[in-house]
Parts: sequence; C-alpha cells; structure tokens
Amino acid sequence: VATVAVAGGAAGGDDASAGGSDESNVELTDIGQQKINVIKAVKELLGLGLKEAKELVEKAPVVIKEGVKSEEAEAMKVKLEEVGATITLK
Repeated sequence: VATVAVAGGAAGGDDASAGGSDESNVELTDIGQQKINVIKAVKELLGLGLKEAKELVEKAPVVIKEGVKSEEAEAMKVKLEEVGATITLK
C-alpha cells in the first residue's frame, strides 16, 4: 500500500507539473466537408459509439480529448486532418 501511495503521489504531483508542457488538449476546430469520415475517425480514436461521436463532432469547435501526451495528440491531429478536419492542439 505504501508503494502505491508513493507512486500515486509522485504521478499526481511533481510529474503532472513537470509534464504539463508535454500534454495537449485536442480541439476539433472545424469538421470540413467530410463530416461522416470525421465522425468515423473520432469514433475510432476515442472509442465512442456512433451517436456519441456524431454529437461530439457536431459541437465543433470542441475539445475532444484533454491531457493527451504530445505524441498521441499529434497522431490524432494527423488522422483527423487526413479526413478533412481542422485540429488545434492547445
């Protein structure tokens, strides 16, 4: 239990502060002309149902995922831009 508490404390404290610049929020700024393909990509990337993905996409501009590691955020951006969406990493 002590080991878990120490590991949890470190991850929740110093690591989160130090890694803050290493994380991004992925914002779907514009869905572009290929709405169906964007919905499919969001569904796949976030593991959502079709209805949930559609509702999320239709709210654009909207943050679709928060606190994503930079590499994952960039991969999501590339995938969504391939289907015509405009993505902003914040």
